[in-house]
Amino acid sequence: MKLKEKSKILDKDLIEKALKRMAHEIIENTKTTDDTVLIGIKNRGAYIAERLADHMKAVSGHRPPVGALDITLYRDDLTQVSEQPVVHATEITFDVENKRIVLVDDVLFTGRTIRCALDALIDFGRPKLIQLAVLVDRGHRELPIRADYVGKNIPTAANEVVEVRLSESDGKDEVVLCEKVD
Repeated sequence: MKLKEKSKILDKDLIEKALKRMAHEIIENTKTTDDTVLIGIKNRGAYIAERLADHMKAVSGHRPPVGALDITLYRDDLTQVSEQPVVHATEITFDVENKRIVLVDDVLFTGRTIRCALDALIDFGRPKLIQLAVLVDRGHRELPIRADYVGKNIPTAANEVVEVRLSESDGKDEVVLCEKVD
């Protein structure tokens, strides 16, 4: 599948502004961050979780623990993705039992990735609460899942793709709307 870039939705400054706002919202809604942990879905969700934690520390003085979750083996489309899917390490070095988890991802689309992440998280223990933070919500849900914290809502067509590019993985920060072309 080829993609044709249509427009830039967010640049570096707008991404940081959205993450700062989300960090404030998380702090406001949790009242205390003592039992709050952030877990990002690999790969870009994990980078966003780290950035959110840094912004939370700047606001509250407390940086919540951050983990990274690989959901590869929980996917319901595993056989369609690849014959030999690449499995990355899950890095959760803290107990999730009775914690307030903010699950973090880059783009919320159908909800299937989040469902897989919820299944994976429950294997680590029984949290008090799981909330969802996403940089971009593009709509088109196939499952009854919604984000508690959203950086930007972007209405999209079915033939469009939202690409989040981050300096940690892509060398620059931007969110771009692309169109599928044959």
